[in-house]
Amino acid sequence: MSRRVSVRSSEMTEDKQQDAIAVTMEALELYDIEKNVAAHVKKVFDRKYGPTWHCVVGYQFGR
Repeated sequence: MSRRVSVRSSEMTEDKQQDAIAVTMEALELYDIEKNVAAHVKKVFDRKYGPTWHCVVGYQFGR
């Protein structure tokens, strides 16, 4: 799995986008499966900013 992180589409503030990138980089160190990376990011954001967040991880998403 690639370790490159980019935000494709978002309605979040720039601060939250930067936080999402940091949390995703952390998740990529912990997990090798895309759905586990997404679940980690969602869990952290739900806890930090309140529910309900959606996170999609994967190179092929949206192509």
